[in-house]
Amino acid sequence: MHRKKVSFSKRVFTGLGLGIVYGLILHFAYGTDSTVLQESMPWFNLIGTGYVKLLQMIVMPLVFISILGAFTKITIGKNFGKMAGVILGLLIGTTAIAAVIGISVTLLFGLDAKEIVQGEAELARGVSIEERSAGIADRTLPDQLIDLLPANPFLDFTGARPTSTIGVVIFAAFLGFAYLTLTRKDEKNAATVKKGIEAIYSLIMGVVKIVLRLTPYGILAIIATTVATSDFAAIYSLGKFVLASYVAILVMFGIHLIIIALSGLNPITYVKKAGEVLIFAFSSRSSAGALPLNIDTQTNRLGVPDGIANFAGSFGLSIGQNGCAGIYPAMLAVMIAPSVGQNPLEPTFLITLIAIVAISSFGVAGVGGGATFAAILVLSALNLPVVLAGLLISVEPLIDMGRTALNVSGSMTAGVTTARVTGELDKDMYNAPLDKQTAEV
Repeated sequence: MHRKKVSFSKRVFTGLGLGIVYGLILHFAYGTDSTVLQESMPWFNLIGTGYVKLLQMIVMPLVFISILGAFTKITIGKNFGKMAGVILGLLIGTTAIAAVIGISVTLLFGLDAKEIVQGEAELARGVSIEERSAGIADRTLPDQLIDLLPANPFLDFTGARPTSTIGVVIFAAFLGFAYLTLTRKDEKNAATVKKGIEAIYSLIMGVVKIVLRLTPYGILAIIATTVATSDFAAIYSLGKFVLASYVAILVMFGIHLIIIALSGLNPITYVKKAGEVLIFAFSSRSSAGALPLNIDTQTNRLGVPDGIANFAGSFGLSIGQNGCAGIYPAMLAVMIAPSVGQNPLEPTFLITLIAIVAISSFGVAGVGGGATFAAILVLSALNLPVVLAGLLISVEPLIDMGRTALNVSGSMTAGVTTARVTGELDKDMYNAPLDKQTAEV
């Protein structure tokens, strides 16, 4: 398909479709507990998980050089405060809205943690979560904010902490401000620094393009593995919870489109151009893995300037994840509250829950497990039993696919809206036909 010049989007969707079909064939031909499937999955993971790891390999270097490179743009230097404020406001604000939607849907469907039968997997997951939460309940808000700061930026480059991405962003921002100071005091060295940054950025983007060419194969393997190993019986028994989760996700996605429309842009155009990225995020369940495609789509298809796209994409990895840090913890809290005698309809409880969800969205990891970390923070802050956060382990992968796509959409919405508010959006590029904006991969 690549040799025949078929567009990248069509190759991605073809990989997705083939993965679903292949996964279904494997599932019904062998069953999830068969020896054949258990021995085959590691080879599928060699392609699927291997591809995601390659994406994660370039995430930290890309985040760092993208943020630093943004400061070399004069417009970013002039509008940095407004730009950063709008991006953060949108990310945190939409997370609060996502919490409201999660609460509303949970109450509408009458979801209750007591209705879920706990099997061995759920109990084991609950114990694991309880162990992970040790010490988190004692963390105050100032402590959590301090955790965002990079005491050792080189450690954060390894992704060792849940807040490592934000740590790298902060470190890059400090270097960026230092560059702006240098431009006023020593233009010659500033020019040398700028040239070096641009050279490194070009090199990193070269690696990004190489990895992105593997996307159709990676998605095929990932989705085939997910479908082949899914417990359809558990999905059926917990159908109401899965349905409620996706209703909340779709409603929040609709909010994103409303925000785009209120910015004076066509939301249908956004859906068409962002679809490729959202499909990848849905398949891979990794916001961090989707970062390269996220930034590329914003800058080359939606008309967002490099600086804004890099900030929105990078901040969106760990702040304001609408699905994992917004909807999911809010739904769990409302479901679990009755089990400890707490009335989930009490106004004080609801207001406190929304505020905690918004604040706790800082530092949520943009890789697998971010939703669990967010749930631990919220449940601990509300004095609710974190052990019950493992109740939905049977359908976790299925729900997590939609949550991750929503996370990525939230960061892209923040980027597009911020560019529009600051007057830096290239409307001609935004409205240009998609077939003339094929990615160079």
